[in-house]
Amino acid sequence: MKRHTFFCAVASVAASLVFSGAAVAEPDESLRNEVQAAISKGLKYLATKQDAAKGFVGSEDHPAFTALYAMALMGNPATKGVTPEARKAYDFLLASQKEDGGIYKTSLPNYNTSLSLTALTLVADEPKVREAALKARRLVIKGQYDEGKPGEMDSPYDGGVGYGSKPPTDMSNTHFALEALYHSKKLLADDPDRAKAEPQLNYAAAIDFVSRCQHLAATNKSSWVSEDAKNKGGFVYRPGESKVAPEDPASGKPSVRSYASMGYAGLLSFIYADIKPGDPRVKSVKEWLAANYSVTENPGIGSEGLYYYYHTMAKALNTAGMDFVETPQGRKNWRADLAKQLFNLQHEDGSWANENGRWMEKDSVLVTAYAVLALEHIIRGL
Repeated sequence: MKRHTFFCAVASVAASLVFSGAAVAEPDESLRNEVQAAISKGLKYLATKQDAAKGFVGSEDHPAFTALYAMALMGNPATKGVTPEARKAYDFLLASQKEDGGIYKTSLPNYNTSLSLTALTLVADEPKVREAALKARRLVIKGQYDEGKPGEMDSPYDGGVGYGSKPPTDMSNTHFALEALYHSKKLLADDPDRAKAEPQLNYAAAIDFVSRCQHLAATNKSSWVSEDAKNKGGFVYRPGESKVAPEDPASGKPSVRSYASMGYAGLLSFIYADIKPGDPRVKSVKEWLAANYSVTENPGIGSEGLYYYYHTMAKALNTAGMDFVETPQGRKNWRADLAKQLFNLQHEDGSWANENGRWMEKDSVLVTAYAVLALEHIIRGL
């Protein structure tokens, strides 16, 4: 997939863009049937990759892959309850839990546990799952970084979550952690006494970290923040560092340009932390994402992390209750646009894979799980 220029050149245009929730998309039964067929094919492919004895898919070393598969199985509108494939996946996740509550093998404890916790919340009415999920929740909360004096910002990484217990922290892991905690709140909703006894995330610190990853001078005083049209309101991977190639490679300095997958991760983080839609940080990231709308690339980095982008985009827009996105080219029905793109990219065996291997996206199990989850967010609005 070729990378192309996507930035809106005029700041005043970008500032006027909003996500539209006022108009409601009409039901599209034909598209819904096509989406369901693609979901079913994708899940059938993933089932062929599930280890018959242990229940994992993709990688035994990374329970996150199996967690994504479990979420995709549970989100399939064509089935009800816990299927045999889902049961095997959940048994693997439970068997992978360590004494500290983490669900991981040897590395990436926060990443693997956050995704596993989100998956566990879907079957948390089962007592053994509920207790395992509460243990995992404690590990996720413990993963929040705080250097130096508690409660004070001694490091730009304070308040965020990384792959492990040490910095640097990043937007991707932070949004996965916030997602897991958002969905696992229900585990304590009927037991206020226990809820008080459980550890709590420092949400103020978390949102401070998220804000320090956004190009918005009003709320981020970092020297690298840019108010130009290609950056304002958008997000980078961590404070002062993007994953976009530097504009001047000879300088050796990290890029600080905004890119879309982190923009959607930022929007989700604000939603999960109950930051209101009228907040300038929320409005600004929505404006940036609308100005850089695309279903053919991950705006800012092209084909890199493309399926992570599709999943995060669909999840964010669906969670935000958005049926349309107003772009410089007009109103876009993102569900129809993204669904048709995913249809065209699905292989005959039901899988998806990215030709660009960055962030493990040549792995068909990981990428197919992302694609199925994106389609499941789409179908909920059809």
